[in-house]
Amino acid sequence: MISKRYLQEFKIEAVKQVTGHEYSVAEVSSRLGTTTHTLYAWIKQCDLDAESYQAKASDQPEINRLPKELKRVTEDEIW
Repeated sequence: MISKRYLQEFKIEAVKQVTGHEYSVAEVSSRLGTTTHTLYAWIKQCDLDAESYQAKASDQPEINRLPKELKRVTEDEIW
């Protein structure tokens, strides 16, 4: 059996059709020629990617603050 490779954009669009509640997993996988197992794996991967992105975004204010804090502390130690 030959495994197919799909572009990331293709996977994202397929997931959007399901997560947008427009179509069922069975309908989308049938229409696209994939298995439901594959589509569920894509959904899980997109969910993990979204969680990772949200975690990074919530840390951004702290990351932006740290260089200023480091500079302040370093300058305080000189004097």
